[in-house]
Amino acid sequence: LKELMVFLDVAVFEIILAYLEKRDWKEAFFSVLPQRKGAVPLEEASNSSKHTLSGKEDEDNDSENN
Repeated sequence: LKELMVFLDVAVFEIILAYLEKRDWKEAFFSVLPQRKGAVPLEEASNSSKHTLSGKEDEDNDSENN
């Protein structure tokens, strides 16, 4: 648990330093967060889930019509 707390403290510190350099919270956050975690901004996440849902609905409508 202590190791996790140290990691989180370092991550928060790095995000704050990145913000001071970039003056943009979104850029700072995503420049520090590892890409392998798959984080995306909320607007991008909601757009991709809408596309996924609309694609699923289209498939359902097609199967109902056949």
